[in-house]
Amino acid sequence: MAAIGAPVENRTSTNHDNKNYTFPLIVITTLFFMWGFITCLNDILIPKFKGHFDLLGWQAMLVQSAFFSAFFLVSLLYFIVSALGFDLISKIGYKNAIIVGLGVSGIGCLLFIPAADNESFNSFLGALFVLASGITILQMGANPYVALLGAPQGSSARLNMTQAFNSLGTTVAPVIGGMLIFKASSSAVEKSLESVKHPYIGLAVALFVLAAIIAVVPLPKLSGNDGEAEQKGIGAYKYLHLLLGVGCIFFYVGGEVSIGSAIINYLELEKIAGLTPEKADKYLSFYWGGAMIGRFFGAIFLNETTDIKKHGVMLAGIMLLSYILGTFLMNKDILLHGENMPMDFTTPIYFTGITLLNLAAFYYGKNKPGFTLGLFAGIVCFLLAVTMFASGSIAMWAVLSIGLFNSIMSPTIFTLAIKDLGVDTGQGASLLVMAIVGGAIIPPLQGLLYGEANSGLQTSFIVPLICYVYIMYYGFVGSKPKRLS
Repeated sequence: MAAIGAPVENRTSTNHDNKNYTFPLIVITTLFFMWGFITCLNDILIPKFKGHFDLLGWQAMLVQSAFFSAFFLVSLLYFIVSALGFDLISKIGYKNAIIVGLGVSGIGCLLFIPAADNESFNSFLGALFVLASGITILQMGANPYVALLGAPQGSSARLNMTQAFNSLGTTVAPVIGGMLIFKASSSAVEKSLESVKHPYIGLAVALFVLAAIIAVVPLPKLSGNDGEAEQKGIGAYKYLHLLLGVGCIFFYVGGEVSIGSAIINYLELEKIAGLTPEKADKYLSFYWGGAMIGRFFGAIFLNETTDIKKHGVMLAGIMLLSYILGTFLMNKDILLHGENMPMDFTTPIYFTGITLLNLAAFYYGKNKPGFTLGLFAGIVCFLLAVTMFASGSIAMWAVLSIGLFNSIMSPTIFTLAIKDLGVDTGQGASLLVMAIVGGAIIPPLQGLLYGEANSGLQTSFIVPLICYVYIMYYGFVGSKPKRLS
């Protein structure tokens, strides 16, 4: 899933534009990778739990509801406290907020141990809620921190680049998670959830180690309210483009998560691909990997100061990356395990071709964030229509291609929504983070349409289609800054 945060361009700490923040950015970028990896593992848990606990489609989607409802509840609490004039993150600093978030997430990972031992689906949902609560704190701490680590005019570019590594986490998660959770499963029913427990123990260790590293390394102690008095009240509601942007984040996160959650079961359908879950998980990586490729493009094309002609080598490198990524994803069993099978080079070529289409759409967008957002949403609407009514490889690649066009939506929506908010930027950001609850509500709505034996799964994509129609409206119309009073 895409990381959400506020590039707080109107808030600066001391003059640090000439300082070298390369090392702090590397450390923080690791966080983006980690929470992308963790979030995408939900897409592996859904079919795993659906089969093990014999769940209906909407019940399995409660994995996403438990995870993303934490974003809403924690952000709502933070919003209420900030409206009363007490901004906790500004008090303790972004660095300490990040450490707290990592610790809470690590505890959530450890809660997978009793959940697996007790074979309790509800306990897993509770563990996911705690895990996501920690990630919510990370979202509110790390994104503004990235924006402040350097010159204000470069904040959007830095956020796009770090979010590309968030997408790298979502790309490798299906590969690694699929191997650990599906292939490591024991045939004995009582042992089958061991394969779920062990990866999260490893994640807990990694999160605690990362928290310790951040605690001891000399990172700048920045906060978001330097030079400004804390504001009481709810001033953010004065901006129409922000309020419409909250709805846009809601529908974007809901649509993106809903599609990603349904892909494995979709590719199992005989009329689409007839794949097993173990084989379908490698294709899921194309969906999330596309978001990574697109964000690297976005870091170039959505920067108003970028001379695109001077970035030919970088663009060529990204195209090469897309082919290398596709080659690995399609041949990982051969490359990792030395299996005696012919290499698949056709699929990577197809994926690279879709990447060229994405590149062409960026050129057509011409550095206009709102227009590019509307254009990309329109393309996704078309791809979802193909997903619903086509069959075979056409339908399969239509749904997998959506990730490429999802790529820049999260940072673009956020940047458009907080434009010209002034001192209300922080409060507006908390509203936008709250809207991530769309990832908790939209997937179960799509799951309700699955029907018996996933018979209605293809039709169920009407739910995310509605989401992207709204995003298209916001990009073309609703994103224009407008103050209500």
